[in-house]
Amino acid sequence: MSLQKHYDITVRRLTIFSDFNSQFRDVNLATAQWSVPVSDDPRIVSVGAYVVPNGARIRFADAVKANYKPAHVNDAFGPSLTTVWFKVNVAIPRDQGNVYNGKEVAFLFDASNEAMVWTKEGIPVTGLTGGTGDDRHVDFTLTKSANPGDKFEFYLEMACNNRMGIVYDGAPDYNRYWTLNTAGIAVPNRNGQLLKVYFDVMLQLIKDTPREWQINSDALYYANKIVNIFRPHDGEALQKALGVAVKFFEDRRNPARKPNHEIYAIGNCHIDTAWLWPYDETKRKAGRSWARQIMLMKSNPNFTFTASQAQQYEWVEQLYPTIFKDMQEFAERGQFLPAGGTWAVLIWVCEFFDNPLPIAIFAARDISKVALANDVQCSGCLVWKSLDTFGYSSQLPQISNSAGMKFFFTQKISWNNINKFPHTTFMWAGLDNSEVLTHFAASETYQGMCTPGELVKTVHNNKDKTYANKSIYLFGHGDGGGGALPAMLDRLDILSNIEGLPASVQFCDPAAFYKTLEGSCHALTRWKGELYFELHRGTYTTHARIKKFNRDSENLLREIEYLSVLALLMGNSTSFEYPTQELSRIWKLVLLNQFHDVLPGSSIGLVYEDATKFYLDVAFNGLKLKELALAALGGAQTISAVATVLNVTSWPLNCVLELDASHSLISNELQVSADGKQLCFVQSLPGMAASPLNPTTMGFIPVTVKKEIQEINHMNSDGFLNLEIMEVYHVENGFIRVTVDRHGRICSLIHKETNRESIARDQLGNVFKIFEDMPTAWDAWDVEVYHLQKGFNVPVGTLSIKEEGPLRVVLAVRHNISPKSWILQNIVVTAANGLIDFDTTVEWHETHQILKIEFPVNVMSDIATYETQFGYIQRPTHYNTSWDLARFEVVGHRFADLSEYGFGTALLNDCKYGYSTKGNVMRMSLLRAPTDPDPDADRETHHFKYAFYAHKGSFLESNVIETAYQYNVKPTLCLANSWTSGMDQFFAVNSRNLVLDTIKQAEDPRGAEDGLLDVVLRLYETYGGRGEATINRKANFCNILEDLGADVNLAADGRSLKVSFTPFKLVSIRCLVESRRPRM
Repeated sequence: MSLQKHYDITVRRLTIFSDFNSQFRDVNLATAQWSVPVSDDPRIVSVGAYVVPNGARIRFADAVKANYKPAHVNDAFGPSLTTVWFKVNVAIPRDQGNVYNGKEVAFLFDASNEAMVWTKEGIPVTGLTGGTGDDRHVDFTLTKSANPGDKFEFYLEMACNNRMGIVYDGAPDYNRYWTLNTAGIAVPNRNGQLLKVYFDVMLQLIKDTPREWQINSDALYYANKIVNIFRPHDGEALQKALGVAVKFFEDRRNPARKPNHEIYAIGNCHIDTAWLWPYDETKRKAGRSWARQIMLMKSNPNFTFTASQAQQYEWVEQLYPTIFKDMQEFAERGQFLPAGGTWAVLIWVCEFFDNPLPIAIFAARDISKVALANDVQCSGCLVWKSLDTFGYSSQLPQISNSAGMKFFFTQKISWNNINKFPHTTFMWAGLDNSEVLTHFAASETYQGMCTPGELVKTVHNNKDKTYANKSIYLFGHGDGGGGALPAMLDRLDILSNIEGLPASVQFCDPAAFYKTLEGSCHALTRWKGELYFELHRGTYTTHARIKKFNRDSENLLREIEYLSVLALLMGNSTSFEYPTQELSRIWKLVLLNQFHDVLPGSSIGLVYEDATKFYLDVAFNGLKLKELALAALGGAQTISAVATVLNVTSWPLNCVLELDASHSLISNELQVSADGKQLCFVQSLPGMAASPLNPTTMGFIPVTVKKEIQEINHMNSDGFLNLEIMEVYHVENGFIRVTVDRHGRICSLIHKETNRESIARDQLGNVFKIFEDMPTAWDAWDVEVYHLQKGFNVPVGTLSIKEEGPLRVVLAVRHNISPKSWILQNIVVTAANGLIDFDTTVEWHETHQILKIEFPVNVMSDIATYETQFGYIQRPTHYNTSWDLARFEVVGHRFADLSEYGFGTALLNDCKYGYSTKGNVMRMSLLRAPTDPDPDADRETHHFKYAFYAHKGSFLESNVIETAYQYNVKPTLCLANSWTSGMDQFFAVNSRNLVLDTIKQAEDPRGAEDGLLDVVLRLYETYGGRGEATINRKANFCNILEDLGADVNLAADGRSLKVSFTPFKLVSIRCLVESRRPRM
């Protein structure tokens, strides 16, 4: 009968034949996998178990000393995340006629979770993955040829979690127990296992190629023939069936063929540094996964594998030194290939980190320990590899180039849920016009299974075949680790150059691929700006506390670096040293928590317990470092020591400070806060300068508050105009005149210099709104466009006056959201500037709701401006196209601005990232309440601040950037004895669009023997203009890794150095500076 008459039925027949989980596994190909089936006969296999108490993860040296109790198949172990060590002894029977004699013998271990095999000497061998999925790998070879009486002793370290963690049905299960399904020896049937590989490739050809292709029909015919030949437990039939399979592919293999498309395959093992499991489990995942890949390299010299997270390299070096040594060896052979440029795979699009440069510095330093033999920059890393990141900042091309990485790779943009990204291979240009050659995985996965369908998709889905005929293909299990399996390598070998498929396949080094691509591509398209990810927009907001920790930590570390340099340059302590080691340690903690499933808020709750501990460590020890630097800078604390303020930003500072008891001034109190702290006015303190606090500050215009009854018009949610007569509060300083209704909403804000009203007519600003938040998938990750259709105003409370000036007015209001949740807000206006500040505490216990703040403004513009790293980005305020619509929720850092000619308004914040500006309505997302994967996400007390700022001029004419910067980076107070008799300015920038962002000691400092300090200055142009910086000492340019470059040119005066800036340019400079502090 012709097969074409029953094609689909035949395909189902073939599928059943190869399905080891089907009801027919007792007669199908599963019967040919083991010549001798698994035996756990206690005369042959003895297993003892030690359940490590309290969820601890112990070292091998401690495990071997433990008390092991007998364990058997069907025993259960747990609960989740428990570690169980097994001690295994295997004795091959002494009977010369036993079934194992002269045979290859493997040990199989399966408890549907993960395990590491250790030798009795404490050498990690390989990782195992149990269960019935396609990631199953449960066996390892004991001997290639067993002899009677052979004995084997080894250990297994079992983790009570599966490869993808402990989340089931959307919630973590901390009480699951794991059954030991298999623990025994068997003799593999290599012919049967090889037939399985060949047959699966044939079946995949049938399922994954068009039925019209000849290879599809041929595969169907010969696969059906194999089924007809096969007999269970019949070696002769098995050999004949295998011969048919081998001949099918050999007849189609053509080494001389020059295919139109070339696929470069690279083994990969993306390991989420934390996600549905804690950090400590990731350390073991890296060991298990990479040990398995090294085993494959030993038997497959062509196999290449890449890994990109330097944090995991460091963990493996510390915990598995023998694996790390193997990694170094195979790096030298060109098989274990470091890539990337990050400490952990980061959440780039969210730009939650002010300063991404330590990421590259620490990553390069640690990866260099592996890539010893690769003769390329950044220790083998020419490629910035970022697989699972939720979008990519527009400054990444510049940062990547400055780190020596001129190529970029990802696949994540293929997840877009509205628009398909139009390119595969292209030149990506950043804000400053830096370019990187970029290639996306056309297979749209970083977890390829090496199937014909994925290879065909790699060709057919490549959108730039006109310009380049090469594609990267990443394969291997990921997210929870695992990596490549032997069958994957076998499949690639079979498919390497087959007539009937549109491409050849070869293993490669990522850098070699890009060099080949660079030399052969032509006329590539250029994409300018961010690679916006049209998904996971909720991660801008979820787990808000962790985002605040991150912002605060980065600000603190930046300040420590600067103050430590000052202490070395002009302090009074001869014993103070730059805290290189401790700074490195706590920087790494911050970078670790910037992993793409931690900082975004998409991990289980256990991860945030760890992350919080790390942040508290950073805060506690960081503050100690700051205090040490200030003590060294200020000198001995004598009776003459004076309260001193340091401006640690580039611009002049005006502010009102709260002083604690140690800094309070003795006389001339202008105002005491509601909680008893003295307030002090700081006026025109230059950037990077310090000055004693002046209790007799004069010349400021006091801030006042007045209450009266007034008619208020405002539009309700149904579009009707409401007229209310109520108490309002008029607050006025030298910059703004604000009217606040009795519920804390802004009725009017007049910018006095322009006499412009900031709030839209008949609208109210500072309105809290709650929207239903039920995404179609990815609960913690996503917020969908329709959420804005279903919202309501938060019930309002009543305002009261808390402080009345002259330095500061504070109005307080409490809103009860529900019986469980409330908002307490202080509305603050000071005499120092035109900000109206909203100091907010929220007790939040809602579910699947998102809390936003809303300001309808009296501005018309088709674009809104948002801060990004080292610059800004503009996005539409309309939904004209699907690309505009996709940006219904966008990311910004410290500000969002909406401006027209002559006037604008901005929202500033101290820890928020999600914005939605539609028309003239500016919204900022404050809190979410998802349940998957953390049912308790955000249900806690939150404290954050945001501000509304009206300004003269358009955005480019405004001072929004410096205002937002200083809103986040506060002045530092200390007691100083000797260096602040007057005003001291330590560093200066002569153009307001140039930001001196970082001042630190170089990572490999020079000049110490000559009493010189090696200082790194990092500046960037922030408004998209040009400028020039003056450096008053010898300096060299350097890249972001601080590698020395060319000398900075001498200016016309023959003394100073001039550094020119172009739009959005990031410039790093190394200076040797003579210290003014006393010598020892």
